[in-house]
Amino acid sequence: MKQIILGILAFMVLSCSKEENEEYQNLPINFQKPANFPDIAYDLSNNPLTEKGFELGKKLFYDGRLSSDGVVSCGFCHIQADAFTHHGHTFSHGVGDNIGTRNTPPIQNLAFQTAFMWDGATTHLDLQPIIPLTSPIEMNGNFTQIVAMMKADPVYVKLFKQAFPDGQINSENMLKALGQFMVLTVSSNSRFDKYRRNEAGGTLTQDEVEGYAIFNQKCASCHATDLFTDNSFRNNGLSINPQINDMGYYRVTELQQYKYKFKVPSLRNIEKTAPYMHDGRFYTLEAVLNHYSNGVQNTPNLDASLTTNGNLGIPLTTTEKTKIIAFLKTLTDHQFLTDPRFAEF
Repeated sequence: MKQIILGILAFMVLSCSKEENEEYQNLPINFQKPANFPDIAYDLSNNPLTEKGFELGKKLFYDGRLSSDGVVSCGFCHIQADAFTHHGHTFSHGVGDNIGTRNTPPIQNLAFQTAFMWDGATTHLDLQPIIPLTSPIEMNGNFTQIVAMMKADPVYVKLFKQAFPDGQINSENMLKALGQFMVLTVSSNSRFDKYRRNEAGGTLTQDEVEGYAIFNQKCASCHATDLFTDNSFRNNGLSINPQINDMGYYRVTELQQYKYKFKVPSLRNIEKTAPYMHDGRFYTLEAVLNHYSNGVQNTPNLDASLTTNGNLGIPLTTTEKTKIIAFLKTLTDHQFLTDPRFAEF
């Protein structure tokens, strides 16, 4: 009888151990590059994607406790339905109803990009969250307090143990988890993508096809590849707001040739990300194209592509503008905007 009881106890211990091991199994995620995209820029070897790493990153992304007021999360200004922008807000908002001086950029296809923020303040995706987290205007977070909060939360304790081999709750692992979440926010299933890959559902109208041709002729030198950005910094001839006098890339480099240059944004899901430009000054795509056709200002370091024989801007007829906008709307990726993997818990 004693041997039977000991056998049962041993079986229970082994069963519990097996269940615990299964519970903490962390499966790798195989990153699939869309066929029509350029090569990934993010170094996956330094932060391999895993299911639990992504899950942890998603939890962090939507956790308001990372900010000083316990409310403003990353997802507060980056709303999935709006391609992770703050649709309708000219400037980003933060703790204490603080308002910044720049429009919230989208979070999509960041793994293919080489610089982040409007002024290229960082070139490493894992480090990008530090900027809004510690900004007194945005989240006003404190890493020491954030780590203490996570260590006191049983869910975080479990997730960190599952997500990383060392199981440590620290800022490095936290930023890596956020990096994994952002790497996987890939938007690549718009009607345009299906058109490019000859997939079902990829039919474009005549106006859309013609708009694409006009776009390639007049816009694609900056909004290049199927990412619709060449990752460069350019001055697109916006009039300078003297109250803000945002000098863009100059703030990072302190080089005169970069004054008033800003990162060329991707145009994916552009239909959903108004207002436009680094300062959110335009609320419609029509206004954006009107700027390029007749609103370009000859400010310092104006991009050479916006001056032809002394004439400023890009010549565009009313019909051409209509067709370009028709094309731009084919870049809306409804699957990405509603994907439950990226949605708040």
